[in-house]
Amino acid sequence: MAADLTLRFATFSTPLGAFTVVASERGLVATATDDADRLLDEVTGALHAPARPGGRWLDGPERDLERYFAGRLRRFTTPVDLRLVSTPFARAVLEVTRTIPYGELWTYGDVAGRAGRPGAARAAGSALRRCPIEVFVPCHRVVPAGPGLGRYGGDEDRRAFLLRLERAI
Repeated sequence: MAADLTLRFATFSTPLGAFTVVASERGLVATATDDADRLLDEVTGALHAPARPGGRWLDGPERDLERYFAGRLRRFTTPVDLRLVSTPFARAVLEVTRTIPYGELWTYGDVAGRAGRPGAARAAGSALRRCPIEVFVPCHRVVPAGPGLGRYGGDEDRRAFLLRLERAI
């Protein structure tokens, strides 16, 4: 167990359904819209730290989610903690993705180039597919260069919902 790491979690009701967040003192570590128990098992196992319910770190994410889904938030203020992201390039991809403005669509190639590896669109796509923090890292704003919205972790309906909310499609 990591004696120096404390994790907190909460589940909020959103238009996507139950939305679980796990946070450290540095920011959001992971989110999920499906199985909260699986998420907690994965995060606590990977970080060798327990997760406890509630806590002051979760006020910001809850407020951001409420405002975002009400159409009143264009940029998340909640910090993220990318300690679950294994490579420097993947971290760079996620940091670049956080800068994509509300309602805009960028391609995987755009993100790869801005993350320092032009031509690495497929690697950027892989990093985005494994992103542990949904919505707060707006992976839904990254699409293929060709037609269509792409797979978005296999849930095209969720991506389309988020992009319609932002009036990007």
